Amino acid sequence: MELSHYSNFAVELVNTEEPERGTDTLTSVASVRTLCGPNLQFARRATDADVPRLRTVRTRLRAVFAAATEGDEVLAVDLLNALLMDFPISPQVAGHDYLDGEGRPRWHMHLADHAATTTAGLAAAACMGLAFHLTTLGVDRLGICQSAPCRNAYLDTSTNRSRRYCSDRCATRANVAAYRARKRQANGTSGRTADTTQPSTDETDEG
Repeated sequence: MELSHYSNFAVELVNTEEPERGTDTLTSVASVRTLCGPNLQFARRATDADVPRLRTVRTRLRAVFAAATEGDEVLAVDLLNALLMDFPISPQVAGHDYLDGEGRPRWHMHLADHAATTTAGLAAAACMGLAFHLTTLGVDRLGICQSAPCRNAYLDTSTNRSRRYCSDRCATRANVAAYRARKRQANGTSGRTADTTQPSTDETDEG
């Protein structure tokens, strides 16, 4: 597993909650195991205690994305470093599941799983993946969806660093809303223009 893949844990954890909509899917051991995905070791250790623990980590991770979105790179890095201190990792070189053309392992960095709890393991992986993404591509590649009320976190992998939404659906919704707002503004301006020109016409008639 490449280090960049771990950043998906951060996005998926943050997006278990939609604050603007008041929804939260991180409510049970089953939801924690779903969050673990194919990582069976993380999933097997999950207990009820991981629900509130991961919610706390989620809040802290969202703050990292929010700071990056607002352009405060130093704050984003400071918040992420604090998480890395609280959830240390154990990197190791691995070659499983990756073979080159001659059948030899393709060595790559992997995070060893020595965590005592699911929260510790998942948080460490999420933070390390996010740190790798941030230092490789830049802080401005971390974002919060600008389509209200979504506010999901995302990782910008576009070539021109132009992404502002978590999905095509949100981008379309935002574009439609912006178009309708411009149309309303244009109609309102036309109405005010007609109102201001009407008195001049009346005065001319009276003269």
